[in-house]
Amino acid sequence: MSERKIIINSEKLETRVALLNDGKLEDYQVERKNKVNVLDSIFLGKVVNIQQSLEAVFIDIGMDKNAFMHFSDMIPATYDQANLRESEQNNPRKFVKLEDIPSKFPIGSTLFVQVTKGSIGTKGPRVTSNIAMPGRFLVLLPFSDHIGISRKIEDRKERERLKKLILKLPIPKGMGLICRTNAEDKKGIFFKREFNMLLEKWNTAENARKESQRPRMLYQEPSLLEKSIRDFLTEDICEVVVDDHNEFNQLKDFINKAAGKGLSSKIRLHSKAMPIFEYYKVEEQLAKILERKVSLPSGGYICIDETEALIAIDVNTGSSHGSRNNAEIILDTNLEAADEIARQLRLRNIGGQVVIDFIDMSSPFHNDVVLKRMRKNLKNDKAKTHVLPISLFGLMQMTRQREQQSLLDRVYDPCPYCRGTGKVKSPLSTSVEIQRHLKEILKRKSYDKNLSVRVVMNPTVLARLKNEDNCFLMELEDRYGKALSFRAEPSLHIEEFKIVDPSNGESFF
Repeated sequence: MSERKIIINSEKLETRVALLNDGKLEDYQVERKNKVNVLDSIFLGKVVNIQQSLEAVFIDIGMDKNAFMHFSDMIPATYDQANLRESEQNNPRKFVKLEDIPSKFPIGSTLFVQVTKGSIGTKGPRVTSNIAMPGRFLVLLPFSDHIGISRKIEDRKERERLKKLILKLPIPKGMGLICRTNAEDKKGIFFKREFNMLLEKWNTAENARKESQRPRMLYQEPSLLEKSIRDFLTEDICEVVVDDHNEFNQLKDFINKAAGKGLSSKIRLHSKAMPIFEYYKVEEQLAKILERKVSLPSGGYICIDETEALIAIDVNTGSSHGSRNNAEIILDTNLEAADEIARQLRLRNIGGQVVIDFIDMSSPFHNDVVLKRMRKNLKNDKAKTHVLPISLFGLMQMTRQREQQSLLDRVYDPCPYCRGTGKVKSPLSTSVEIQRHLKEILKRKSYDKNLSVRVVMNPTVLARLKNEDNCFLMELEDRYGKALSFRAEPSLHIEEFKIVDPSNGESFF
């Protein structure tokens, strides 16, 4: 049986949570404490713009950027919030039409919304009016009377038992509940306790709305610390280790209230001198997460490139070899890649469109084997995924739900030197550009017999000019009979240069 652990590193500026399976990093989350967590939080929003062509509205939620909400994300909760007649509320779906939404919620209307996707780049958050408040065992649905059981609970008798326990709860009219996977085999007392807690949180949000109609946050999703325990701490977790004494006590109290003393006994305080992520060998694994190249066990490797439009992943055999035939080696390498890609997508928290260039396989059966392995690996991913079969070009296309910035974007800023491209002009390219400008200036100023020109540039470019390109500069001097001088300036970008008059420092262009 595998040994699963949750390792928590809590510091002044950030909290990091790692899920280990036999020492191997399986999930990783980081939260910066100086940033407001908006994902899954509930806001009072005000409609500020309606775009019929997009079938969407833009909503002021009190943040820098307006939120985006598609008409489909307003159904059926829209009708509950619009205070329709009682007869219509009994069967809201029957009366729901997309074209009715603008008339029910004109500009200036206010409504409850929940953030389903945080701000990414220049885009504001995406929201829905179909609110869901998750707990450890239950999810409260304030605007839906749906009662459901997690599909991952497959035992028929257990599903019936859970449904009976939920129906015994005093659920207010018009509200619903979903039973999460963690609820399996749990007693009804846990559901009653958590239901009351979730209902109290919702009532607090509703009362806050009555105080003011100003767009603002009404309920904030718990911190990463609490969410990790809520979502990850299951019976198969052998221990939770945290390195902060206050967080240790907080976790103990939270687990005692939510799940009982049985699970709270798994909480451990890391008191050793060695940092917790180093002690559990998490740090060395994290160092490899954001590398472009990821090695595979057999000697192959994958390359991961994040772009604005999509995520491109290339699979290579590398040093893979053996006594078996080539087709078997390629299949095994692709299967290893499928395992690692699913893990990397989760660890790096990358989503959107993903294109995977597997090594070409001649057998349709092998293509199908890789597809099934990929879908199996993604089955337990919290983000929604959709995978297409491998195409004739050997490409697998898939999508992964993107709720917030990727780990790369959260940890790194774009390089100010290369402006995020990862590339700069070569010294040769800059040298050619300098020579082109010099030739133009010397031709334009050929009438000035006293003309002298100074070029200031990065030392690397100057080294190129004085060595490989020296003959071209001497040719320019001989042809135009002008004095040229060159100076190195380390503070200049490798792509930058100045062509000035040394007598007064004025630029020629």
